[in-house]
Amino acid sequence: MNEDSIRYARMISLPEIGLKGLELLQKSKVLVIGAGALGSTCAMYLAGAGIGELTVADFDTIDISNLPRQLFYETNQCGGLKAETLVKRMQALNNGCKSIALTEMITSRNGMELFKGFDFVVDATDNPASKFNTDKICKILGSYYCIGGVAGFRGQVMSGGPGYIAYSDIFSPDGVCSGVAPCSVSGVIGPAAGVVACIQASETIKHLTGAGAILFNKLFSIDLLSMSSSLISV
Repeated sequence: MNEDSIRYARMISLPEIGLKGLELLQKSKVLVIGAGALGSTCAMYLAGAGIGELTVADFDTIDISNLPRQLFYETNQCGGLKAETLVKRMQALNNGCKSIALTEMITSRNGMELFKGFDFVVDATDNPASKFNTDKICKILGSYYCIGGVAGFRGQVMSGGPGYIAYSDIFSPDGVCSGVAPCSVSGVIGPAAGVVACIQASETIKHLTGAGAILFNKLFSIDLLSMSSSLISV
């Protein structure tokens, strides 16, 4: 048995993925925007799953207040760049995944160029402005994407792409209805971020391998405080 057949044995054994699905993952290029509570967890799962090339974009640095939710950073790494620190962890987990750190802020100007060439985009940012920017660029480029948000004990996830309802079709950029608020404003419990991040990673893997149903034209919400969830067709 070669190393891949051992490393990915549990994934290969899934009929929805198998060897063909693994090959598709290993040929894929994914962009994760944000290396905070959502992005760091999602990126680690995708690196573990064998994504061929995985770029993490985040210009922020690690702060001690991040550590209760962002479990792949250490106290002695505070002050370091999140993207660069996370990429090192990803490479340590799986050196077969080409991991790239992008430490510049993504804007409506540079995003048009930066987004090109990716098979899937994950928006794991913590503010509505970034999510609307991702939505706008993906709509122009015809890219498939997943956007997640978390606040308090609650989380929301949706996916989009050509021919499907977009984030901006559901939420309003004027702030009246812009999804969950930034965790810096509303506060957040770590496990809620973990649940949303795992769903985003799952959406990515399913889309790339053709397995299962994707959250296209659907908004999934979960509340860990009441242990309730909903799946709304939009």
